[in-house]
Amino acid sequence: MTSPDFQLVDAHCHLDFPDFAEEREAVIARALQAGVTRMVTICTKLKNASAVRAISEAHDPVFWAVGTHPMSAADEPLASVEDLVELARHPKMVGIGETGLDYHYTAESRAVQQESLRIHIEAARRTGLPLIIHARDADDDMARILAEEHAAGEYACMMHCFSSSAALGRAALDLGFYLSMSGIAAFPRSGELREIFKSAPLDRILVETDSPYLAPPPHRGRRNEPAYTAYTAKVGAEVFGLSLPEFAARTSANFDRLFSRAAGWSRA
Repeated sequence: MTSPDFQLVDAHCHLDFPDFAEEREAVIARALQAGVTRMVTICTKLKNASAVRAISEAHDPVFWAVGTHPMSAADEPLASVEDLVELARHPKMVGIGETGLDYHYTAESRAVQQESLRIHIEAARRTGLPLIIHARDADDDMARILAEEHAAGEYACMMHCFSSSAALGRAALDLGFYLSMSGIAAFPRSGELREIFKSAPLDRILVETDSPYLAPPPHRGRRNEPAYTAYTAKVGAEVFGLSLPEFAARTSANFDRLFSRAAGWSRA
């Protein structure tokens, strides 16, 4: 198989999920063959940190991040800043999260979600690692908390799987944050979302799968995997009027700027 003439980063996937248990090695191999040379696998519950860390340790192209997903915030022990800072000592741990707010299914836990979010933000400040944000149906509170906390002390941030309003997108960009394109941006009916990305500075754009979820066409409705980052990147290239290799190079440079620990990592 001919190697593609570009290199991409899947900035957010979940390689520890059961969907990949039977063929994780093959999934990573397919990603590399598709030009996806680095992946960040996300731990959504602190009790799973050791398993997610082990995946990154076993595979050179895989990095990891850890946090408590907002939909689990009420059911899991509240993380402490110290817990997250300690986990961040690992050389391939590159981000804090995913954290955030999700009022779509779990609005009843909004208070603990907000508390958890602020804890993760403080951990991002202390470690210098970027925050990884999940936001759904909580735009006003999200914009307010991100701005309040940024005013109290700067931190870096990726708006993972961004599919929120133009207002939240602009608020995030105004704080110097990054917007990440997932397969949602490639859906035929996502024209308004593509316009939000088009209006953003190219140097603040990342690409991800959020696999096993949200597979882009032509795989929509089936299990997603990191190799499919290329399908979303192709749409992103069209949005910005670039070739796929140009878009891949620019978004990879953006990833290196935000996830500087991943950019600087090498096996001893």
